[in-house]
Amino acid sequence: MRSYDGIDLTPPQKAAPPDVPAELGLVVEEVLTGWCGAVVECDKERVSLEDRHGKVRVFPLGVFLLEGSPVTLVRPTQQARPKGPRRTASGSIAVEGLTARVARAGRIWVEGKHDAELVERVWGHDLRVEGVVVEPLDGVDDLPGLVQRFGPSRTQRLGVLVDHLVAGSKESRIVAAVTSPHVLVTGHPYVDVWQAVKPAAVGIAAWPDVPRGRPWKEGVCAALGWGQTWEGWKRVLAAVDSYTDIEVPLLQSVERLIDFVTDT
Repeated sequence: MRSYDGIDLTPPQKAAPPDVPAELGLVVEEVLTGWCGAVVECDKERVSLEDRHGKVRVFPLGVFLLEGSPVTLVRPTQQARPKGPRRTASGSIAVEGLTARVARAGRIWVEGKHDAELVERVWGHDLRVEGVVVEPLDGVDDLPGLVQRFGPSRTQRLGVLVDHLVAGSKESRIVAAVTSPHVLVTGHPYVDVWQAVKPAAVGIAAWPDVPRGRPWKEGVCAALGWGQTWEGWKRVLAAVDSYTDIEVPLLQSVERLIDFVTDT
């Protein structure tokens, strides 16, 4: 403790934001994005907030603003099931008697077939409501050239989901070359989209470590005894029932892309 003539000069410690249970209906604001909404679901890791337009976003539990003051949202000790309209696998309100909207000019690109199938499984209903088509690429090595040929514009926006988008990666260098204001590239930190599925959903404690130089999917299937990669993927995809089986980075990335492409 520092002091001067008996006076304590130690700077006061900031009090941690108080814990507040994320009860259904509680309205809070997410600090980084400014997303404001009511709690519609909460598990031990994350909370789902529905805004006044009925759109739902998922965030990790942590510090939020409650009536302008910071609080730490925590999972309630007991949580009643929400009443109201049926919800889709993504957590949004289901549109009953849906007729798919005519496809928009804009698109969402993902790296491959597995990415597209996982996005469809969780967000398929939402995409049909909004008229958004998801197209798989064969990797993103030629992403700048593909974007140029697509010709993005204010009325033809393009969203791109990239695997393993972390600082210093090959993917980050490729993405840096895409500069159009009508293109949004988001990503997740996982080597492959399989890793964006929670291990518990597929009945394992963790995804295996695969030695560098070996194809990741093959290494995973060999370590877990899942057979060929197509058999492994069939197992992974079947394990996903809703957004609660997906890791937060992928959830946030896809939802940002849908919002971006439909904001025309």
